[in-house]
Amino acid sequence: MDMTVWLYVLAGALIVIGLLGTFLPALPGMPLIFGGMLLAAWVGDFQIIGGWVLLVLGLMSLFALGIDFLASTLGVKKVGASNKAAIGAALGTIAGLPFAIPGLLIGPFVGAVAGELIHRQAYDRANVGEAAKIGLATWLAMAIGAALKLAVAFTMLGIFALAIWL
Repeated sequence: MDMTVWLYVLAGALIVIGLLGTFLPALPGMPLIFGGMLLAAWVGDFQIIGGWVLLVLGLMSLFALGIDFLASTLGVKKVGASNKAAIGAALGTIAGLPFAIPGLLIGPFVGAVAGELIHRQAYDRANVGEAAKIGLATWLAMAIGAALKLAVAFTMLGIFALAIWL
């Protein structure tokens, strides 16, 4: 098979893996999506996908990374979560991967609660209740960030597809 076909397949794989990375913290979703689009443009000698389109897609990718940072930082810090709660949420997401959607929904919450309890080193009723509140806020911040990143990713795909067909 021609090397060009393999490079297009690699570009498509990067985009698909990047889409998964919009809600999986272990994968750099937006950079992978943009990298796949950049590779596809390069393989086509930038004839179909030009510099302006790539500039817009690159800026959108940076915007999505900013959304992710703001959603997680502001959402988690607003309720007084510790850094261990945020780390716990990320680890909980990774631990939840083998359990598909239920694991992705429950894992970040459980991880954030565990991280906050470890940070507080107190397990009485008041601290468990506060850790649960922080776990919920952490989960909501991650969910909102993932939804916004996914919206930007699909907008990028739409722009990319329009550039190909126009």
